[in-house]
Amino acid sequence: MLLVIDVGNTNTVVGLYEGQTLAYNWRITTDKGRTGDEYALLLHELLRLAGETFDTIEDVIVSSVVPPTLYAIEALCRKYVGRSPYVVGPGIKTGMPILYEHPREVGADRIVNAVAAFARWQCSLIVVDFGTATTFDYITAKGQYQGGAIAPGLKISADALFEKASKLPRVEVARPPGVVAKNTVSSIQAGLFYGYVGLVDGIVGRMKKETRDDPLVVATGGLATLIANETQAIDEVEPDLTLEGLRILYLRNKG
Repeated sequence: MLLVIDVGNTNTVVGLYEGQTLAYNWRITTDKGRTGDEYALLLHELLRLAGETFDTIEDVIVSSVVPPTLYAIEALCRKYVGRSPYVVGPGIKTGMPILYEHPREVGADRIVNAVAAFARWQCSLIVVDFGTATTFDYITAKGQYQGGAIAPGLKISADALFEKASKLPRVEVARPPGVVAKNTVSSIQAGLFYGYVGLVDGIVGRMKKETRDDPLVVATGGLATLIANETQAIDEVEPDLTLEGLRILYLRNKG
């Protein structure tokens, strides 16, 4: 089986593929101080719950936007899986031209998402990833990564409001009853939720106008379903897009 690991700033998503099928997937908190042995302990328990062991893992591929975690994950793979992982970064074959001014600056997760989306839909696309940051990436009809936009994530905005406004409480990120809210919690939720709906519709609309294109808009990430149900811009929601992109990149790079 293939182990795929996507390390984000807030969460790390782990998947286990059997052929083309995502058999299991888990989400754990990203911790820059976690050691390889600690990752192994967590993974061992997750595998045990699924009725699997380290022996079932044939290979590993990793993408990370948190560089300090890579050493620990590589140590985990060498010690407990018996091989070094493939790492998404400079030198890996993506099969996708990166038309960024400095291609090395593009986050691994953005490239992985773009590869997965184009492999599935084979058309021009905008991929919106609702993670710690909210990213918007445009892929041309020829399968070229053109570039995109980065905005603060919804949870970051909620946390900043709580930290900087003394009298405002911390609230759950959720769809409120309406925009004209009748209490403080609902008022904050209305501003956050509908503010992000407007952000998505606005940026996607401007991207379409700037590129003179009508791409398919695909959403992924933890809050994708919540926001997608209210926007006019999003056409498809694919929660496991990044994991699928890792599987595709593994196939393009294995010996």
